[in-house]
Amino acid sequence: MFGSAARHIAIDLGASGGRVALGAVEGGRLSFDILHRFPNRAVPLGASLYWNMLELWREIRHGLRIASGQGPVASIGVTTWGVDYALFDADALTIGMVHSHRDRRTEGVIDTLDETMPRADLYQATGVQFLPINTLPQLLAAKRASPDLFSRATRFLMLPDLIHYWLCGVVACEHTNASTTQLYDPVRRDWSNTVLTAFGIPRAMFPNLVEPGTILGPLLPAIAADTGLVGTIVIAPATHDTASAIAAIPAEAGEDWAYISSGTWCLAGIERPRPLISEAARRANITNEQGIAGTTRLLKNTSGLFILQECLRAWGDPPIEPILQDAAALCSDVAIDPTEPEFAHPGVTMPDRILRWCAACGVVLDPTPAVITRAVLRGLAASVAASLAEIDQVADHHTNRIHIVGGGSRIDLLCQAIADCTNATVIAGPVEATTAGNLLVQAASIGVIAPGAIRPVMRATADLRRFIPTTR
Repeated sequence: MFGSAARHIAIDLGASGGRVALGAVEGGRLSFDILHRFPNRAVPLGASLYWNMLELWREIRHGLRIASGQGPVASIGVTTWGVDYALFDADALTIGMVHSHRDRRTEGVIDTLDETMPRADLYQATGVQFLPINTLPQLLAAKRASPDLFSRATRFLMLPDLIHYWLCGVVACEHTNASTTQLYDPVRRDWSNTVLTAFGIPRAMFPNLVEPGTILGPLLPAIAADTGLVGTIVIAPATHDTASAIAAIPAEAGEDWAYISSGTWCLAGIERPRPLISEAARRANITNEQGIAGTTRLLKNTSGLFILQECLRAWGDPPIEPILQDAAALCSDVAIDPTEPEFAHPGVTMPDRILRWCAACGVVLDPTPAVITRAVLRGLAASVAASLAEIDQVADHHTNRIHIVGGGSRIDLLCQAIADCTNATVIAGPVEATTAGNLLVQAASIGVIAPGAIRPVMRATADLRRFIPTTR
């Protein structure tokens, strides 16, 4: 049905910005152009923090119109961050606005989970690390605020599934994003009836799960007319942005590699053929999330470049390159702990929070952007190194190469610090791994490439940089 030069649209929504890209695989290489970029930032209203989904939808449609002006498009797929969701009522209207996972409504909820289900049992059922941002604490916080919520809600969708629904009218949840919720059984690869029943969450709200690469259907006629896209189908890629990014990592088969997906959040881990759910994994707070082809992403999730993004916002959004150059020229070994709760929430007070935290640790930090930036990046490097060391120990794995993708792969200071902290070679790139993985899963879905060709295509495509530990 589609030729080898079939073109695909990747819609990637991140917690700080979105993009619409158009790409194709030709001659064993992937090429794509980002046609439209747009900002995304959670909007405070009262005491709550929400995503402006309608504005994101407007931007997406604008990007689709740009793409349609460049000729026929075979397919569209959407990726977003995990854990956040929308609920629908019986009239297929969303119930309230979509909360951001950084909303403070979940504070304290995670500490009450044991009252309903012991943590060991909850981990055994889901294999997910305990974080206040998870969908389970979010739903419980929502129910606490509106006790009749679950009697009104008839449908639950993760955010990429919501966009797919708006595009083609098909209700389905894709595995990789569902696996971030703490409501999913990674062994059975289905919603966890055990967890849903224990917490009084109706199973009927949750739609069928589909594999990465599932063809959902054609665009709705109104969307096709609005965008000019005729004959375009919607494909669910690996809808969790990290799952798409890891799909596109140009690793060699058999290589003892780990990955770091470095964006607003920092996810560090390894790829396995099956989940690892053990007491040691629970104690290390390691999570099991789904990848493509039934693989498991065994990882730890910590705050990432969000901390630096909030600092830049506080400093008036200056160009980052001069700050990074000045930070790299410094000799300071100060590093913050990015896992501290006080760094988890947005606000222009982030630099002051960092200075106060350092002072409480007995360190007087110069308040200049370069000094603070260096402390943040060194802290991120130490944090991911600790995460990978725990994962290696629990999984009996030996990491000798680390593939870093996403925005952090552009920052030499961060990449070198990770190499030094882990004593492993760091391979940086591709930066736009999520977009690449999204496009390649779509290409494999319609037969342009074989499913096993995704990483070989990336090895032929990506421009990679290597960082060797200075201790060697």
